[in-house]
Amino acid sequence: MKLAKTLAIMVALAATPVAFAAGSTDGMDMKGMDMKPSAASQQAPHPVAAEIKKIDAKAGKVTLKHGSIENLGMAAMTMAFPVKDRASLKNFKEGESVSVTFDKVDGKPTVVDMQRK
Repeated sequence: MKLAKTLAIMVALAATPVAFAAGSTDGMDMKGMDMKPSAASQQAPHPVAAEIKKIDAKAGKVTLKHGSIENLGMAAMTMAFPVKDRASLKNFKEGESVSVTFDKVDGKPTVVDMQRK
């Protein structure tokens, strides 16, 4: 019986740090903490090869079949993106191969530059 009590105490003591670690950080003073953004957002934007599938000049969006976008942590796919400079869309047509630079604008993945290949 003494062994069972000792074992129960040991288990309780071992579980105590886990219970505290799972607690909320609400109300904690986080001043002075080094809160760096994730690695994906620290990478500089680089041009990505893409093909224009659709242009919606009125909405200021372009649908692109693109390679992986490292600085945004996005895999290759086909997706519609807002364009920072809507007026530039008149210089492109569907089916063209382009080199596109993406970045976040107002928290959204956005085409910040697009050049013909």
